[in-house]
Amino acid sequence: MPVDDVMIGEIPTLLGSRGNPTFAVAFGGGGARGLAHIHVIETLNELGIRPVAIAGSSIGAIMGAAMAAGLSGRDIHEFARGVLCRRAEVTRRMWSARPETLSDLVSNGLRVSQFNIQRILSAFMPAGIPERFEDLQIPLKVTAADFYRQELVVIEDGELRSALCASAAIPAVFSPIRRGDRILIDGGIYNPVPFDLLDGLADVVIAIDVIGGPAEETDHSPKALDMLLGANQIMMQAINQAKMKLNPPAIYLRPSTKYRALDFMKIDRVLADTVSVKDELKRAIDRAVAVSA
Repeated sequence: MPVDDVMIGEIPTLLGSRGNPTFAVAFGGGGARGLAHIHVIETLNELGIRPVAIAGSSIGAIMGAAMAAGLSGRDIHEFARGVLCRRAEVTRRMWSARPETLSDLVSNGLRVSQFNIQRILSAFMPAGIPERFEDLQIPLKVTAADFYRQELVVIEDGELRSALCASAAIPAVFSPIRRGDRILIDGGIYNPVPFDLLDGLADVVIAIDVIGGPAEETDHSPKALDMLLGANQIMMQAINQAKMKLNPPAIYLRPSTKYRALDFMKIDRVLADTVSVKDELKRAIDRAVAVSA
């Protein structure tokens, strides 16, 4: 399936209480490519669609939490550009996320190559996102992977920030997160686009896939980090393709984007390259509503 395909699947015949279909949204993982989720949230706002449930993996969990907290697409767009378009602001926030003491740096062993995602997320999270799932305006499901038990973990209650950190803890880039008796890593490892978690919760499930593929290098071989992240993309694509064969969602969109997972400061280019998803989503929703009527 090409990266900019739009798929319309089967629509359940059950409609919402007022005769209008209900919607749920699954925001997939993909690092900086997930900035395209901003367009999706803006479009849903424009159409007056409030999802009855949201699921997210990695960056999709963070975007989903912002929407579930009541932030508009415009709010998220302005906040993201206000930070990521200003190198000095990014530097300031990264500096604020540094370990405060040497003991903090070595508390879990000296990991020069791994960043503390809890500090970074706290430094870059917009205001207005509550501390607990129970205080969100829309129910949210967040994916993570239990490293030692080798299983998917779906978090939907309790403390929110640690769940978001766990879901976005890309192996070898960020340190894993301890939540209860579990050691958790990136939710995309098991479920990169968690539309299956929304099955039966709405008439129309919308899935946004921003996994992408390894960016081709023309001048030199990929570096070690690019190899690691690219291998993760290949694995996540394979997982998602298998899921799509079993039970695809009603609407499945893949915004075309070639950027690397950590290209957050290229936000304007990412948003420009993926803006077509807004019209694609509007057309897909029109068709889905027509089918469900």
